[in-house]
Amino acid sequence: MSEAPTPAPPRRLVLGSTSRYRRELMERLRIPFDVAAPDVDETPRPGERPDELARRLALAKARAVAAMHPGAIVIGSDQVCDFDGEPLGKPGTHDNAVIQLRRMRGRAVVFQTAVAVVCTDAGFEAVELAPVKVRFRELSDEEIENYLRLDQPYDCAGSARSEGLGIAVVDAIESDDPTALIGLPLIRTCRMIRAAGVKVP
Repeated sequence: MSEAPTPAPPRRLVLGSTSRYRRELMERLRIPFDVAAPDVDETPRPGERPDELARRLALAKARAVAAMHPGAIVIGSDQVCDFDGEPLGKPGTHDNAVIQLRRMRGRAVVFQTAVAVVCTDAGFEAVELAPVKVRFRELSDEEIENYLRLDQPYDCAGSARSEGLGIAVVDAIESDDPTALIGLPLIRTCRMIRAAGVKVP
């Protein structure tokens, strides 16, 4: 009597990101995962739209990490602030953040958040976009200065951290994937990793 074949062990899940925000979001799913840093040039291409840039970089990050871990299921993500078709990245400094918020006050902008899932060995590759429309309040210079000094969102695209005090500088947020604005759309992420073979509780 032949023995039943031993089931294959589950594939490793790897988050291809050094972002603490994305890592904290992944921890909500209560499934084991590793973290690896993708080595990707994030320079926009000439004429590249923000949504195209976010998709391309999310996929590039997932592919870069998957090349190092071909048996793993790898998640890559990227977010670009879309200001009337102009990509706005992370400000990096206080002065740059002031400039960004002054430009966006009283305006609606779209945060283009893309997530990609790649498993090289299985030949699996998918990418989705989760746009989030954010309408900023008509902020005074004093309000901008106070907010930035308190929250210091210099590592956030668009110079605001919605999960922190940044929620007070906006009038409205419109999204079908609530965590997309923080940096990783978990509804889409769950759907894609399930399709790749991960059991999500």
